[in-house]
Amino acid sequence: MRVAMMTAGSRGDVAPFTGLGDGLRAAGHDVTVVTHETFADLVGRAGLAFHGLPVDPQAQLRSEHGQRLLSSTSGPGKLAWVLAMARRLVGEMADGMLAAARESDVLLLSGSVAPLGHVIAQGLGLPSRGVYLQPLAATAAFPPSVTGTRSLGRAGNRWAGRAVVAALDLVFDETARTLQGRLGVPLDRARARRHARERQDWPVHHGFSPLVVQRPADWRPGLTISGYWWPYDPPSAQLPHHVRDFLDAGPAPVFVGLGSPTVPDPERVSRLLVRALRLAGLRGVIQSGWSGLSADGDDMLSIGDVPHALLFPRMAALVHHAGAGTTGAGLRAGVPAVPMPVWFDGAFWSSRLVALGVSPGFVPLRQFTSPHRLAEALTQATRNPAYQRRATALAAKLRQEDGVAPLAQALAEYEDRGLGRARR
Repeated sequence: MRVAMMTAGSRGDVAPFTGLGDGLRAAGHDVTVVTHETFADLVGRAGLAFHGLPVDPQAQLRSEHGQRLLSSTSGPGKLAWVLAMARRLVGEMADGMLAAARESDVLLLSGSVAPLGHVIAQGLGLPSRGVYLQPLAATAAFPPSVTGTRSLGRAGNRWAGRAVVAALDLVFDETARTLQGRLGVPLDRARARRHARERQDWPVHHGFSPLVVQRPADWRPGLTISGYWWPYDPPSAQLPHHVRDFLDAGPAPVFVGLGSPTVPDPERVSRLLVRALRLAGLRGVIQSGWSGLSADGDDMLSIGDVPHALLFPRMAALVHHAGAGTTGAGLRAGVPAVPMPVWFDGAFWSSRLVALGVSPGFVPLRQFTSPHRLAEALTQATRNPAYQRRATALAAKLRQEDGVAPLAQALAEYEDRGLGRARR
């Protein structure tokens, strides 16, 4: 089948789909990743077809709106800003998504584009499924993963989850109605479209392990947790020579990287990070990321993009922003972590790492004003063997999972039923 995987956002919102796409290609499907033009090389390295969409997410984060997002001190505040920014930009992506869908037999839709992609699939008579990297459906079991809030109690968690889902749908409402008109289908509102998906038990696969987040008992049918989709790395991939030389020159260092989030003062943050590492007596590998973090000295190494699957297993601990993909990569490597959440789902995944016993605690970036708290946490993570034991045991179980198989099976069933070649 011709499979279009559609996603939008930062690098972490794209990289897992290179691995999922590679697995589906191995199952005999033609896979196209539909996302921002800036990720063409990332997708191309996986050997997958690419269909570009406008909007540069890094440029948006550096814009005035992006800086307001970063200056907001609350998770809900950050979410409100990004939703406002997305609402301004989503219309620019609609034509590209529609064009890609016309050349496809089935659509796999990430949580960042699902409300719009589902309208396109319905208008073209195509089957579709969700492929989410975070749990987005409302539940009493935990608060909304993208707000960074603590538990509000069972009733409060469920109410807040419904409010977030409704807000996400509204981002796409105007553009979705425009597409409905173009595709000749009845116009309706975001709430009606969401309720229709729920009544139909529209299938959503979640790309993380049930060992990390157990499926909530109050989720509707059709919502499944499939297992991680690991980013694609070529079989010949190796760490750069200078990285290997640094690793071989001393004890295992600590990885520090904040991924795609940009920070208002990267020089100050870099200084604090280095001081924390040195207070704990640890060497560091500092990844620049979109913020441009850096460090110097014989005990520190600054790097750019390096495959996490190759680098993380050689680390003593990880300091990261706790995005879904980086969190999963750390768990796969079997390495303790001290998360430094920046926004959205970072606090959710940080809490999961602590609950799993592979982290002594986390230090939110907005509270990172002194190196001592991070240094103390790193000392615990690297010198208390219990964290390493639990991380090693969990990694062994994760390596036995196959997150691609449920999607491959679903596509095989579509083929058996002759679905996916409807009107264009």
